[in-house]
Amino acid sequence: MEFPNFKKHIVIQPHNCLDSQAGTLLQQQLAEILPDRYQLWVIDMGDVDFIDSSGLCALVGGLNAARHRGCRLVICNLSVTVRLIFEITQLDQLFEIFDSFEQVISTETLALVA
Repeated sequence: MEFPNFKKHIVIQPHNCLDSQAGTLLQQQLAEILPDRYQLWVIDMGDVDFIDSSGLCALVGGLNAARHRGCRLVICNLSVTVRLIFEITQLDQLFEIFDSFEQVISTETLALVA
């Protein structure tokens, strides 16, 4: 059985803190992938231990851009501290958040099989 869309994902991995400077870089990275129309955009936050409002704005902007292009943006590997910030701001209800990259891929595989 073939899964034609399975490889159509891109992973972006911010490092350390997602503040105004890193948020700007993230926005640039997301802008560069827009024309490629990947079906799944994965933001792997495993190396991020701090996020501020600028970082959150960059993620929300990326989510809006992905949806506008008919793509799916998900977040995975949130640290306890960063997950708490998502919960306090209620952004955990806006984003699809997964515990691991493997969970993202397994969910994507199940969706393709169904």
